[in-house]
Amino acid sequence: MKHIQILGTGCPKCKMLFSNTEQAAGELGIEARIEKVEMIADIIRFGVMTTPALVVDGVVKSAGRVLSADEIKKLLT
Repeated sequence: MKHIQILGTGCPKCKMLFSNTEQAAGELGIEARIEKVEMIADIIRFGVMTTPALVVDGVVKSAGRVLSADEIKKLLT
């Protein structure tokens, strides 16, 4: 099971990244736990200074932009 975290304060871009991530995981048929991380202190612990960010199994894969579902699928496989 993959542990996926979306880092962001709840802005529209963060919500879009969350939705695209759910779509990508669903299309790939992978088992994943997807969670939102909205507390600034928690986001900073990842070393991320711009949101939204995508973290997969503890590794920051993207920061500062909304990835498409297709881009996310490439990162998950």
